[in-house]
Amino acid sequence: MTSPPRTTRPAKEADAAGVSAARIRLGRIFRVESKDYFLLLGTTLFLVALGLVMVLSSSTVESRLEDGGFFVKAIQQATYAVVGIPIMLIASRMPEAFWMRVAWPALAVSCFLQLLVVATPLGVEVGGNTNWLNLGPLQFQPSELIKVALVLWLGLIITKKESQLGDFSHGIMPILIVGGGAIGLVLLGGDLGTVMIMAGMLMGTLFLIGVRFRLLVLPVVLGAAAFTMVALSSENRMRRITSFLQEDCTRYDVADCWQIQHGTFALANGGLFGVGLGNSAAKWSWLPAADNDFIFAIIGEELGLIGAVVVIGLFVVLAVALARVLRGARTPFARSVSAAVLVWVVGQACVNIGVVLGVFPVLGVPLPLVSAGGTALLTTLFAIGVVLSVARDPEAPARAAARSAARAGMRTGARTTR
Repeated sequence: MTSPPRTTRPAKEADAAGVSAARIRLGRIFRVESKDYFLLLGTTLFLVALGLVMVLSSSTVESRLEDGGFFVKAIQQATYAVVGIPIMLIASRMPEAFWMRVAWPALAVSCFLQLLVVATPLGVEVGGNTNWLNLGPLQFQPSELIKVALVLWLGLIITKKESQLGDFSHGIMPILIVGGGAIGLVLLGGDLGTVMIMAGMLMGTLFLIGVRFRLLVLPVVLGAAAFTMVALSSENRMRRITSFLQEDCTRYDVADCWQIQHGTFALANGGLFGVGLGNSAAKWSWLPAADNDFIFAIIGEELGLIGAVVVIGLFVVLAVALARVLRGARTPFARSVSAAVLVWVVGQACVNIGVVLGVFPVLGVPLPLVSAGGTALLTTLFAIGVVLSVARDPEAPARAAARSAARAGMRTGARTTR
C-alpha cells in the first residue's frame, strides 16, 4: 500500500507565507489599534453608559410632569447615544487630510448658525441665555457645533503656521482673531459658561502645543475683561454668578441660592454609599436641571461618595488617555486636536463638578458624556472620534501580522525538526 507523499519544506514555507498574507489582509480590515486608542474608546463608552443610567434615574419625575411619560427624556438621550456612537466610530476612520479639508467649511457653517441665534427671531432664550436655534421641529445649540469646528480649524491653522507660532503678529494674532470672533458670537448670546470653556480650549491648545506663555498673557487679560463686562451687563446674571459668595446663601432656600443649596443637600443626603439608584429625593422638583447641569449631585445622592469618586476617576482616566494621545502625536494636527479636546472635555467636567461642589459660580455647563442633552453628546462624541482618528497606529497591523508570521514560522520549524 502506497503511503501519501510527504509535504516538502518549500511547500510548508509557502503555506506559512500564505497564512501570513491572509493575516495581513485581515489586519487591514480589522485594524489592531494602539493601547491609547482602546483606553480612550473604552472610557468614553463607559461614561456614556453611566450617563444613560443616571439620566434615566434623574429625569423620570420632570419627564412625567413636562412630557407626560416617565421615560421620554431617557429615550431621547438613548437615541442620541445610539446615533452618536456610530458617528464617533466613523469619524475615527477618517484621515487627517479629510479633517483639514472640512475645517473651514465647518467653522463657517457653525458660525452662520450661531449668527442666526443672536441676530434673528430664530434664537431661543433659555435660562437667561440665547443659545438655542429653533428650526421648526429641530432645536439645537450651534455653540456646541462651534466647539467641534474650532477643534478641526485649530488643527488646520496650527499645521499651516507651525513655523510662525513664536511670532505674535503673524502666528498667534490670526488664530486669536478668527477663533475669538467665533467665541464672540457665543458671547453675544450671553452664554458665559460655554464662552469660558471655548476660550479655555483656544488658549489651552496653544499652550499645550508649546506656544510661549508670554504671548498668551495679553489675550487672556483682554478675554477676562470682555467676560466681566458681559457679566456686569445683566443684573440677573450677576446675581446668579455671585450667589455662591453671598452671605444670604447661609439661609434656607434663598431664591438666588436655591440650586446651589439643594445640590449640596443632595450630596449630603447621599453619604458614603448613597440612597440607592432611583431613590433620589432632590429630583422630585427640588433641584433644577437635575438631569443636566446638576446631574453630578444626583450621582452623589444615589451612588454616594463612592459613586462620585468613581465618576471623577473616569474623567481622570479620560484625561490620561487624551494626554497619552497628545504625547504620542506625530503631526501638528494630531497634537492640536488632542490638546483641544483634552482642555474642552476635561476642563468642562472640572467646571461642572466644581459648580455642584460650590467651588465655582453657577455657569450652566453640562457634565460631558453624562448629562442629558443631545447636541452636547453628539458633538462631544464626534470630537472624541476625531482624536481616535489621530490615535490610530498605522503600523500596528503590520507588526501584528509580522508577529503572527513569526509564530507560524516557529511552529513550522518545530514540526520540521520533529
